[in-house]
Amino acid sequence: MIQKLRNNVLTRFNNKSILIDYFFENSAKPKPIVLFCHGYKGFKDWGAWNLVADTFAKAGFFFVKFNFSHNGGTMEQPIDFPDLQSFGENNYSKELDDLQFVIHHITDSSFSFSSEVNTEHISLIGHSRGGGIVTITAAENKKITQIVSWAGVSDYAVRFPKGTALEDWKTKGVMYVTNGRTKQQMPHYYQFFEDFQANAKRLHIEKATQKLTIPHLIIHGTNDSAVSMEEARNLNHWNPNSELVLIENADHVFGARHPWNESFLPNDLQKVVQTTIDFIKNT
Repeated sequence: MIQKLRNNVLTRFNNKSILIDYFFENSAKPKPIVLFCHGYKGFKDWGAWNLVADTFAKAGFFFVKFNFSHNGGTMEQPIDFPDLQSFGENNYSKELDDLQFVIHHITDSSFSFSSEVNTEHISLIGHSRGGGIVTITAAENKKITQIVSWAGVSDYAVRFPKGTALEDWKTKGVMYVTNGRTKQQMPHYYQFFEDFQANAKRLHIEKATQKLTIPHLIIHGTNDSAVSMEEARNLNHWNPNSELVLIENADHVFGARHPWNESFLPNDLQKVVQTTIDFIKNT
C-alpha cells in the first residue's frame, strides 16, 4: 500500500519551516529517493503533482516533494500564496539552502523513514525555475546520483529587468508581478536582485551544467511559452553527455493545470513521468 504522508513540518533553527510530503510503499526495503522541486509561483500541491508522486511511489521510489520556505505558502495554508511578504523575500540562494536542508534531512540516520530510503541513490527533479535549482545543487552535492530538468530554465540573469525598469525597482524597493490565476499582485523586493548579484558565480546555470558528471535528463515541451525550448537545447549543448527529450506540442506544465480534478495524469505529463522513471531506473 502506498503511504502518502503529507504536510509534515520541518522546523529549522533561526529559519523558516519547510512543509514536506513523502510518498512510498511501506515495505521496510530501501528505495531510491526522488526529490521534486516546484517552480516559480509554484507549490508542492499544484495541479497534478500528487498524481505524479503516486506514480513514482508505485514504481518503487521514495518520492519527496516540498514547498520552498519562502514560496508564499504557510504551514496552515500550503496551497496558493497567503503570505506575500514571504514570497517577496524569496531568492535563489534561499531555495538552494532549502534544498540542501531537505537532502540532509532525508539522508540523516535520524530520519523517521531511514529504513525506507536508499541514500546511495538520490535523483533530483526540478520544474521550470526549480530546474536551475536542482542543476546547481547537483553540481555542488556529491550525494546526488541523477538529475532531471522538466521545462527547466538555463539562465537566471536574463529574467531580471534592465535599464530604467531595474532602476525603478531599486528606487521603489519592490516590483509586482500579477499572478494570472489568482490575480494577486505578487511582490519581489529588491533584495532578490542584490542576492543574485552577490552570488552570481554560484547561480550560473551554464557553469553548473558543465560540471555535471552524473546522468542528466532534460525534458521540454515544444509549445512551452513560459520557458523557451532553446533553453533546453542550451542545457543539452553545455552537457554533451545529457539526454534531451522533446515532447511534441507540450506546454510548460505538460497539459496539467490547477486545480487538477482528474484521477489520471494528462497525456503529456504521463510521458514525462514514464520517461523519467525509465531514465532513473536504467542509468
